Amino acid sequence: MADDLPLDPALPEPVRDHLGQQLRTVFTTGETVPDYLGDPAAPEAFAPQLKRLEVRLKTHEEGTVAVEQALEGLLGDLGAAPKPDGAR
Repeated sequence: MADDLPLDPALPEPVRDHLGQQLRTVFTTGETVPDYLGDPAAPEAFAPQLKRLEVRLKTHEEGTVAVEQALEGLLGDLGAAPKPDGAR
């Protein structure tokens, strides 16, 4: 008896479209949309914090790469072969 049920539990497309339209009307917000890709969508009040976070992340990434290169150089000076990428 359970085998008689359809295997596709998805709603028919007209029903999905209708429900999507209803949800869009209920959940619309007054927030502005970015004018172009890369345009900040966050409020201007967060700009200093976001800038600090970006600098911190970039510094961390560059520092990690620099330390990795230094360690590989040290291993090369000692005659040890560095591990392949991904191996730790």
